Formats: sequence, structure tokens, C-alpha cells
Amino acid sequence: MNTLNPKQRQYLKGLAHSLKPILQIGKAGITDTVLRSIENLFNSRELLKVKVPDSAPEDADTSAEKIVSRLQSVELVQVIGKTIVLYRPHPDKPEIKLPVHT
Repeated sequence: MNTLNPKQRQYLKGLAHSLKPILQIGKAGITDTVLRSIENLFNSRELLKVKVPDSAPEDADTSAEKIVSRLQSVELVQVIGKTIVLYRPHPDKPEIKLPVHT
């Protein structure tokens, strides 16, 4: 997937602002189970927040890098504090229409 341009990233940040984290990384960190959970969540939504608590073995930046590198077509929108915002358009019926870069 192409990387998001700044305008698209800003748009997604605005949409994510009101979302609550839907998944929390556990003490084991980014495991196959966590990755499968994220994959399953992307079946029903395109934008999601993941919380990385202090008890996780890695910080939010490192966790975000691992998620994006191990899951196909997932874009990192932002890491803010201990929260990761991820985006992946639904392949069949995208709901979020990203602005075109001009």
C-alpha cells in the first residue's frame, strides 16, 4: 500500500480523535494472537486505536513499528502517548474516503 500523504494522515487523525482504544497490548507484547486480533478488527473497521500500557515490554513506537511491519497493508496514522492509531482500507467496501493530495 502507498504511504499516506500528510493531508490524508491529518484527516485520519481527526476521525480517530473520538475513537476509544479497542485493543490493549498485553505483557507478552506483539504476539501472533495480538496480530490476529488486529486482523480480525480490520474486517469490521478501517481505523482503530491500540493502547500500549506500561506493563507491555515495548513502548508504543516500537509496538507500532512491529505491527505495521508484520501486517499487510496497514498504515500507521500516529502514535500519541501510549496509543497507536492504525488504518487499513477495507478491500471490498471502503467506508473512509481519503482526501486526494493536491
